[in-house]
Amino acid sequence: MKTSSAPLVLVRILAAVACAAGSAVSTAAEVVGNPRAAVAKVEMCIGCHGIAGGYKTAFPEVYRVPMIGGQSAKYLEAALKSYRKGDRKHPSMVNIAKSLSDQDIADVAAYYSQQTVAKR
Repeated sequence: MKTSSAPLVLVRILAAVACAAGSAVSTAAEVVGNPRAAVAKVEMCIGCHGIAGGYKTAFPEVYRVPMIGGQSAKYLEAALKSYRKGDRKHPSMVNIAKSLSDQDIADVAAYYSQQTVAKR
């Protein structure tokens, strides 16, 4: 009895598609920050995080605003993603983080990680 090779060909095609899809997913997860691309994106950050001298915000409550220049990019990315998910609760930061894509977050984190630490 002669068997058809069509099912074998279909299995090979599906395996190739699955491998290609898997590599596309891993590539999409590897977002690399570009500090030069962040220059226009950090305008909303500078209003609070760029003020030296122990700046405190009054909305929604009095809160000491941290200086983020010189922080680790990984830390900044994790913090922004936590705000975006709602795990961190500062309302202004939650709203800002929700407006950022993963690429935006990586770019902003790369930008601030390359800044010098400001003295307070």
